[in-house]
Amino acid sequence: MTYRRLKRPVVYAFYVVGFILIISSIFLIQKSLYKEPSDNIDYVGKTIFDEVLPVVSQDNVEQIMNPFIDGNVQVTKNYYDYNSDEEQQKGSLIYYENTYIPSTGLTYKGNDVFDVTAVLSGTVTSVKQDEILGNVVEIKHENNIVSVYQSLSEIYVKENDVITQGQVIAKSGTSNIDKDSENHLYFELSVNNKTVNPLNYIGKKINEI
Repeated sequence: MTYRRLKRPVVYAFYVVGFILIISSIFLIQKSLYKEPSDNIDYVGKTIFDEVLPVVSQDNVEQIMNPFIDGNVQVTKNYYDYNSDEEQQKGSLIYYENTYIPSTGLTYKGNDVFDVTAVLSGTVTSVKQDEILGNVVEIKHENNIVSVYQSLSEIYVKENDVITQGQVIAKSGTSNIDKDSENHLYFELSVNNKTVNPLNYIGKKINEI
């Protein structure tokens, strides 16, 4: 029996062909397993992680509320506006010791003594008794807003107390500067150290001021 020895170039050719067949088989198997992506698939990109979203929703930002919850309470004396007409200005004057004083706040009256509530969350910065203004509570809020409550009777807070919006801080009372109003609340609001008309700010979000 005679054996023939393959020439070296032929052996190399077998190796190359075999290698090509293996690679082709792998390619065909992968192609058969691959599926075209559906149009309904939503892809997640890295931008979902790049966006910084606020922890607190803007809907949770406090709005300045009225300093009472009793539906019978009404404004009986307005803030004195130098740009208003003469009749409105007359109704915004406080008469004290033969002198007319422009009102820098609002006078609220109800059918009876009513609860006085904080218009925003904040910290009580002052609680005092004033011979002319009556009992006074001052609260500091965010954005350099300060609310002042005068003509109070009972007071339920003290200096440095941290209070929440709507919390009852006192009850309406009287003052010597406005005896004609009898039982009432005199309320002032300041923004950036300037007294403003509270009616222009009630209902506004604190971050809009």
